[in-house]
Amino acid sequence: MRNLILSSLLAFGVAAAASAQQPASQPVADPTSQDAEVAFGGPDRVVISTASGDEHVIMAEIASTPAQKQRGMMWREAVEPGTGMLFEYAPAETASMWMRNTLVDLDLVFIDPDGQVVKIIAFAQAESLRSLGSDAIVGGVLELGAGQAVAMGIRPGDTIQHAIFGNDGADAAPVDESDAALDAPADAQ
Repeated sequence: MRNLILSSLLAFGVAAAASAQQPASQPVADPTSQDAEVAFGGPDRVVISTASGDEHVIMAEIASTPAQKQRGMMWREAVEPGTGMLFEYAPAETASMWMRNTLVDLDLVFIDPDGQVVKIIAFAQAESLRSLGSDAIVGGVLELGAGQAVAMGIRPGDTIQHAIFGNDGADAAPVDESDAALDAPADAQ
């Protein structure tokens, strides 16, 4: 019996020592913390086609993972014209955004799963905790610097082209460079 107790204590001691030598699992960093490093996809080309026939190209970072969507544009001091962030919702859902830890005002463009603009919130106030909802099922939300949606004339019904909406033209036939050269003005060659 004494040997059994000693063996049990020895086994317990070895197990305790082994677990003490193993590093404790690191807690997952809060992606909304200022010092958290969150890598985004992209930047990808996003084409905005307005009802007036204008096309605008934005180079957008892509937020598709939960950590990327939680972080969004927090802690940024500026959003350069012609840039933004495209949040992907797959499967599509109603989305709600807020501006906590966002240091600049933004325009929020809510987009249905087919790439059609369903709602725009212009000049969303920096640092606001107010919930800014899509009021519809969306496949994405495009965040732009405040005033950009108005400057580009984006309205509900306009089209946003990107792979997440399946309308980016990636399946289109490739352009033959020799044909493009024939259509170019003579001084452009």
